[in-house]
Amino acid sequence: MKRKDFLRSIGLAGAASFVPFKTVFAELGDTDKLSAACVLIPTETAGPFPLDLTANTTFFRSDIRESKTGVRLNVKIKVLGEDNCGVMQNVRVNIWHCDKDGLYSGYDTTNNLGQAGLTYLRGYQMTDVNGDVNFITIFPGWYNGRICHIHFQVYVSSSNSAISQMTFDLETKNDIYAANSSLYTKGADPMSLASDNIFMDGYSYQMATLTPNTATGGYDAYIEVTVKGNGLGIGHVEKENARQFSLGQNFPNPYSQMTSIPFNLNQSSDIKMEIWDLTGRKLATISDQQMSSGSHSIDFWPEQHNILPGNYVYQLEVKNADGIFRDTKMMSASV
Repeated sequence: MKRKDFLRSIGLAGAASFVPFKTVFAELGDTDKLSAACVLIPTETAGPFPLDLTANTTFFRSDIRESKTGVRLNVKIKVLGEDNCGVMQNVRVNIWHCDKDGLYSGYDTTNNLGQAGLTYLRGYQMTDVNGDVNFITIFPGWYNGRICHIHFQVYVSSSNSAISQMTFDLETKNDIYAANSSLYTKGADPMSLASDNIFMDGYSYQMATLTPNTATGGYDAYIEVTVKGNGLGIGHVEKENARQFSLGQNFPNPYSQMTSIPFNLNQSSDIKMEIWDLTGRKLATISDQQMSSGSHSIDFWPEQHNILPGNYVYQLEVKNADGIFRDTKMMSASV
């Protein structure tokens, strides 16, 4: 199995060619906040530099820094469903942002010279059993006309996605710039939230917390993002897979010793079950055989494959006379 085939199977490569994504968020300002319920994250522009990660397998990674210097920033995003405020597992989340000097990878324009073909500070992950994705990056800088921010996009399915942005407390942000002036040579961010054309209409649900991290010498950022339903929106990939098989969530999850992965085949097929880490590296093939139609499960013992506690992706590949079909889900191994 090639890495690009694995990524394509979870909608991380080429999914945009099937169905145009549509945004599923409502526009909400500060005055719309509901104290007792999850509120949809405001929709924002994808620009100015929305490199399409679905077409490039480079970006399935948690550490997006590459060689970029800056204050380390650990970003955690928790995705919640609007219906019941429950966590949403197996949802893909993209992030991208500028470097310490206000430049974006992937483009060469008059205000972003020399960045074409570069890939820094972009990545995507899938939410785990807690609805979380985690990234390691640097604290972003700023550029003329925009306050410091990070773009993110939540893919509820191959046909539904939502784009927004997060920002940070003004005082803490400028303190970071001041304390690291040799890196952030442009100095304090001159913009205010009220003057920024994205956040001027409200930012309550887009303000990420910033907490110093003594272990890394940097900061931890955290934000909760509410999206429509709990996986609404059936796209081309989901419909095609449903005609052939269904892949269930492993149980127990999280697990410590053994976990079972359930699935159902609509017809006799050759199946392959694989375990991948969050950098897109295949760790193990735990089953490769022909199976009849009906309900099945495969037991996975992590110690047999020297797999340590952590988050992993399991992929089921189904091959029959109709073609090759794949689906994936996250699993979490506890200590």
